[in-house]
Amino acid sequence: MNNQVMLSLLLLVGGSAAAAPVKMQRPVPLMEDNDISTAIKQECGIGERLAHFVQKYSVQPIEFSDDAPALESGRVLQMEIVDAVAMGNAWLGHQKYAKVRGTLYQDGVKVASFKGRRNSMGGAFAGFKGSCSVLDRTIKALGEDVAGWLENPADGVNLGD
Repeated sequence: MNNQVMLSLLLLVGGSAAAAPVKMQRPVPLMEDNDISTAIKQECGIGERLAHFVQKYSVQPIEFSDDAPALESGRVLQMEIVDAVAMGNAWLGHQKYAKVRGTLYQDGVKVASFKGRRNSMGGAFAGFKGSCSVLDRTIKALGEDVAGWLENPADGVNLGD
């Protein structure tokens, strides 16, 4: 085999390994026995939004399933929303945060895990934003954090604020 053919084969094999999707549940589930308010659960759609933002910002393909994917089925990100708080309002000032945690598995073996938290007071024009809109800022930032972490997963890190 000449060097050009060998290089082509290596690139082909390397390229297909890099394109292996990360499987995750959509929407991202809420931690069992959480204290998240009913209003957030019913009105804000944070689990769906978090999955969307992880996919949007990830350079790796993300494959969704309605249920938790089997850990033994390739690259699996098991993630859950631990807490979400939406205190305050447009007149008194927003005080919102969301917390997540996750573990990446490769064929059933733990690769690395993380915890993440993001806070927001609403940013520019916060007085004109609703609670879900401000909370969504934290979810978007967490989605971007998780997507970045997937590029180089380190164990035990704290993402975000």
